Amino acid sequence: MDGITLYSKIIFWIGLIAVFYTYVGYGIVMFFLVKIKRLFKGRTNTTDTNYQPEVSFVVPCYNEAEVIESKIKNSLELDYPKDKLKIIFITDGSNDGTPEIVKQYENVLLLHEDQRGGKSAAENRAMKHVTSPIVIFSDANTILPAQTVKEIVKHYADPLTGAVSGEKRIMSKETETASSAGEGVYWKYESFLKRMDSEMLTIVGAAGELFSFRKELFTELETDTILDDFMLSMRIAEKGYRVVYEPKAYALETASASVREELKRKVRICAGGWQSMSRLLSAMNPFKNFWLAFLFISHRVLRWSITPLLLLLMLPANGLLFFEHYVYQIIFTAQVFFYIAAMIGWYLANRELRVKLLFIPYYFFIMNYAVFAGFIRFVKGKQSAAWERSKRGAVIS
Repeated sequence: MDGITLYSKIIFWIGLIAVFYTYVGYGIVMFFLVKIKRLFKGRTNTTDTNYQPEVSFVVPCYNEAEVIESKIKNSLELDYPKDKLKIIFITDGSNDGTPEIVKQYENVLLLHEDQRGGKSAAENRAMKHVTSPIVIFSDANTILPAQTVKEIVKHYADPLTGAVSGEKRIMSKETETASSAGEGVYWKYESFLKRMDSEMLTIVGAAGELFSFRKELFTELETDTILDDFMLSMRIAEKGYRVVYEPKAYALETASASVREELKRKVRICAGGWQSMSRLLSAMNPFKNFWLAFLFISHRVLRWSITPLLLLLMLPANGLLFFEHYVYQIIFTAQVFFYIAAMIGWYLANRELRVKLLFIPYYFFIMNYAVFAGFIRFVKGKQSAAWERSKRGAVIS
């Protein structure tokens, strides 16, 4: 066996194992780990539906005039004692009329500065106006069911619960685009993984569309933080508290208007992922907290770093091994067909032709491409912490 063949085999098999584990195997492992935990400990219920503390409901906004009235009305319709729910909209930097719209509603506290400092800076400032023990952050372009606040706060009856994340759901239409089809499938699988993580110990990264935490656990974010929700939830988990996942509290939003818009969002998230990993090195230390490190590395770190690189190297390594064994031939052919399907999905998406089966490999390809683009932005320091709105469909109230 020559050196090239040996190295090709090493790259191929490490890559195959890593890719399978990252996208499929981890879900299987968590499913069985949770089953084993239930077998020995049963299902623990630490919620209390009668627990109703004071809550601050905070909505950071930047130029959301198109959807802001729908969000305000939806927020005012939340089924929670009005004397215990303080609604705050912070619109720093908005210049499209968003602050003026919010100002019309007497039951909503408006916080506004002309200077735009980014979402993390806005959240740091909003927290200075929070006096309640529980805080809920929600994005402006989402619609929430009436029971959302009750479904979230019931978990805080358990003193070990430090934060609660809701579920992100994509509004689907009969004629789905590549973005909505791919994003919808991705979030369904992601929701399954979060349910498993939450039951095992804690989720690793909350959904910024709907995220809550105990005020006492809040620490100011660095103003250049890209993934504010992720950093907040991970720092709470590092303190030894659980970050619980509650799928009955969900945020509905439309998918990105196109894959181009979704790519812009994904690249920002991946740049934030690299930034977060550089600031959460202690969370990867299995000697400090084995289960947190296992969940963080398996669910996040592999996706944001090693696996996309191995996925890129697998194809040429597999090609060099093509005549070694029929197994290599089968896997190489499968890889080629997958990338051809992704290219056809790209071609059809650009021509607004809808074949959902081909949109999923295209979306998967875009997700992994975004890791490399995000890394370049992170290294060059070119990813602004200020939120860049992706074009989405109008929110339906």
